[in-house]
Amino acid sequence: MDIKITLTNQRKSRPEDESKLGFGKIFTDHMFLMDYDEGIGWHDARIVPYAPLSIDPACVVLHYAQEIFEGMKAYRTADGKVQLFRPECNAVRMNDSCDRLCMPKIPVDDFVTAVKTLVDIDREWVPHTYGASLYIRPFMFATDVGLGVHASKKYIFCIICAPSGAYYAAGLAPVRIYVEDDYIRSAPGLTGAVKCGGNYAASIKAGELAEKLGFSQVLWLDGIEKKYVEEVGAMNILFKIDGKIYTAPTVGTVLPGITRRSAIELLRDWGYEVIEDRLAIDDIMQAARDGKLEEVFGTGTAAVVSPVKELDYKGEAAHISDGKIGPLTQKLYDTLTGIQWGTLPDQKGWIVEVPELG
Repeated sequence: MDIKITLTNQRKSRPEDESKLGFGKIFTDHMFLMDYDEGIGWHDARIVPYAPLSIDPACVVLHYAQEIFEGMKAYRTADGKVQLFRPECNAVRMNDSCDRLCMPKIPVDDFVTAVKTLVDIDREWVPHTYGASLYIRPFMFATDVGLGVHASKKYIFCIICAPSGAYYAAGLAPVRIYVEDDYIRSAPGLTGAVKCGGNYAASIKAGELAEKLGFSQVLWLDGIEKKYVEEVGAMNILFKIDGKIYTAPTVGTVLPGITRRSAIELLRDWGYEVIEDRLAIDDIMQAARDGKLEEVFGTGTAAVVSPVKELDYKGEAAHISDGKIGPLTQKLYDTLTGIQWGTLPDQKGWIVEVPELG
């Protein structure tokens, strides 16, 4: 892919204190753009100074939400290298989202090349502090002008980057989760397995209510029986019960998380039985009463691994690991972040280095 590069002549000031980056609040100097027109395909790949996008008020995305996105990170190692974690998996998942929302796919190699080129140009923005990273947001949206529910014939693919710290302000501190049994996130046949904005917009109401009650996130139940656990608002979720690991299957209503997939691979390497099957919230609460709910943790690009200290369901609280991060959760976090930041060897072939192109 031929990428035209236009560098900014007004570089921003980078944050001096990387402990106060926050998450997704500061953006780098440049962004990647590429256009799609039916009959022509993808064209005009370019990197340009970060700036507002101009779209028509009747743009399809504003009215019918035909858009998708991804989330990934670039990490700086102790010796100054910059690397990505399984970027081809993000490319494949984005194409799966494209398929569901009738949007044009991007070749995996082109997706990865676009990410690597943008990160290389803005590599000085990749934080030097262990635990901080450059969050990368690829996204695509429909740009046809006109009111009418149909697949667009024009699209923009864009990538922006944000140097970021921990997703949760408390870092790796265990969080409280509210089990939502009124609103639903997804149901069979809908877009639960797709990373599209509509899913997140529909989750905001429950998230706001949970936050007012002092919870960090919502745990969603299935959309039919409201009985089986699915995922948390910003993460997949796994349960260690009596020595075994349980997590919801990714069969259409749960996002197939890349960190989830990686965690499952590691867990199985370590000899744990991982059961990807429906798990009733009532069984989880009973396991807690019986003292068999040993650890609960979320997995996702933003937080990596997030320990859960409490689940609240119908007024009952299940307390986990005495409010502390469990040993397996800690091991998973240390292993994944060690691979990502280069302090542990990559024995899985998950790391892709971003070369300096000069």
